Amino acid sequence: MAKGVVLLADDDAAIRTVLNQSLTRAGFDVRLTSNVSTLWQWVEEGLGDCVVSDVIMPDGNAFELMEKIKSVRSDLPVILISAQNTFMTALKAEEVDAYEYLPKPFDLDKLTNIVDRAVSEPKNNRPTQTTEDYIEAVPLVGRSEPMQDLYRSVARLTSSDLSVMLSGESGTGKRLTARVLHSFGIRKHGPFVPVNLAALPSEIVEQYLFGHISANGRTEPGLIRQADGGTLYLDEICDLPLGAQSRLLRLLMEGEVTPVGATQPVRIDIRLISSTTKDMDHLIKQGMFREDLFYRASVVPISLPSLKDRREDIPDLARHFLKLSEAEGAAPRHLDVAALAVLKDHVWPGNVRELENLIRRMCVLYSQETITAGMLQAEMRNTVYFRQGLDQATSTGFSGLQGATKYFIGRYFEEYEGSEPPAGVYQRFLQDFEIPVITAALTATNGNQIKAARILGLNRNTLRKKIKELGIRIVKTVE
Repeated sequence: MAKGVVLLADDDAAIRTVLNQSLTRAGFDVRLTSNVSTLWQWVEEGLGDCVVSDVIMPDGNAFELMEKIKSVRSDLPVILISAQNTFMTALKAEEVDAYEYLPKPFDLDKLTNIVDRAVSEPKNNRPTQTTEDYIEAVPLVGRSEPMQDLYRSVARLTSSDLSVMLSGESGTGKRLTARVLHSFGIRKHGPFVPVNLAALPSEIVEQYLFGHISANGRTEPGLIRQADGGTLYLDEICDLPLGAQSRLLRLLMEGEVTPVGATQPVRIDIRLISSTTKDMDHLIKQGMFREDLFYRASVVPISLPSLKDRREDIPDLARHFLKLSEAEGAAPRHLDVAALAVLKDHVWPGNVRELENLIRRMCVLYSQETITAGMLQAEMRNTVYFRQGLDQATSTGFSGLQGATKYFIGRYFEEYEGSEPPAGVYQRFLQDFEIPVITAALTATNGNQIKAARILGLNRNTLRKKIKELGIRIVKTVE
């Protein structure tokens, strides 16, 4: 006797054949169709214990069909499969209340196990959440398996208010992920307040976050008050001092904080998303992080993959950053085949952030429409030399910039001994310093260009022009 009847819809005959064989071997009775119309007819007739359907088919798509299925058979589990394996597909599958979403290609055993579970334990019907407006460019890019896992995790959390802790190497996109969790979540109309704890002196963290009573008796609210009704994102929560950890724990447990120096608590409603690059278990064992706070802050832990573990995403990411540069005023650029191969072979210790910086730098420094492997190799070599220069400067006692400069120039020309280096060394070298100096001034002034120009000794219009020309992104601590 069959375990149950599976209604399988896919316009690809090869996929239908493979899935039919796999599910039949697993003990299911399978009905096959290549279109939405027949699938809907079967559902209306009361056939099937489970549906497995491709999203896009010639006469419609499964997303549109889901609403009709739920209206007549709310307990029928629907498993969606799709070659359109982006975050938006995963999000939409979650919104239409699909039992599960699997991007193609997928593991047959995994799909069979999901079908088995769906048939034996039908999914309870739950209210769906609709997103009123989609942003056109979601800052999560990639089709690799690690990214598909991330998409599904994030999509499932859009209807949740649970605390999330993001872990991963620097530059993997933790802040972007936090922003997506907020923008597509139930608090999307509230504030999103990001705080980089690693950049704050430990002695002022409590006042900065939780507020305090000033010398004139005035209550300064603090950043957490600004996040009321929205999302608080604590970047590098591992650097939170123990005293501030106690206050944060009380906020998560009781929904209230007491400003430093005050006696009366204040009710605050936030969702906490945090991130870390450090081993939290080690910090807990060393007594540097409260275990009870860790469990409150990481109800849902999500690990972000490093770029070396998702190399197949590098071409898509590179093209994405080229489009961003073009949208910000740069001339159109594209990468040739050899250049893409160079990018895929690189180690990427700085992960996605390093790739983004490289692509943006190429768009500014080179006027050619086509970015070649040679251009990339020269630019990547310069980056390595500069890093080595900083290390060399530290070990020999030079000041950081002075030592790095001497080492960088020496190694760069040593590479081309006996031949002429490529043009543009002066401009390239200036930019290697100009971008971090301007970025540091903007960070110190929380994005205030007037104050940053005063610090740098530049005219405000000159600074604004350089920000645009160099593709510098202004990130404010509070939005």
